[in-house]
Amino acid sequence: MLITIPLMMLLAAAPSGDAVGMGRKAYSQCLSAQIQPSLEKKLPLGEFQSGMKKACADKEAAFRSAILASDKADGMSEKAAQSDADDQISEYVDKITSEYEDYNQPS
Repeated sequence: MLITIPLMMLLAAAPSGDAVGMGRKAYSQCLSAQIQPSLEKKLPLGEFQSGMKKACADKEAAFRSAILASDKADGMSEKAAQSDADDQISEYVDKITSEYEDYNQPS
């Protein structure tokens, strides 16, 4: 399955025992799982993105909370921790969106 290979590479770097790593893994798996059903339904990009956000909202919240807790424990300010969480989440969403666009292109 070509869809999961790039995500598996991202996940390989995450330690399995920490909250951030577990949150990252659950969130990225949820996002990745949205691609194939959306391709089969031939959803436009906007519908894919909104559906993905709804389907993975709980995983995103858990991942965000884990990032914030870890960053604050490392001495980051609230603002910096929020920015870090936003950046990490955006990176995953952008990657999955890009994959969806690539798979959705006519051959």
